Amino acid sequence: MAAYTEVKVQGYEEYCREADKRKGAPLYAFFCGNKNERGVSWCPDCVKAEPVVRGELKHLPDGAVFIYCSVGERDYWKDPNNEFKQNLKLTGVPTLTKCGTTQKLVEEQCLNADLVQMLFTED
Repeated sequence: MAAYTEVKVQGYEEYCREADKRKGAPLYAFFCGNKNERGVSWCPDCVKAEPVVRGELKHLPDGAVFIYCSVGERDYWKDPNNEFKQNLKLTGVPTLTKCGTTQKLVEEQCLNADLVQMLFTED
């Protein structure tokens, strides 16, 4: 059994609600472009990064919460005033963050299993 909980959310509001509910737990978030009906994201880096990140989830600390957040369609994401860019200071997708810290991996860094594992295991 996994020692962490995974939550899937869609959009900024839902992300904030879930993150808020889980204050106190080690919280990690993976931000990706929305997927189409075939389950493929419009963001090619997200498609490549997801299996890498998922492969390292076993390194999450006990009791951690992993939030998989779809940021929306490409047009919304490209808007420099979207809430993810404005409020969370995201600069690209995919982004993997340890919430409440400055630790994050952006775009091609998410393709590096060693970096992902480091983010999950460092205090």
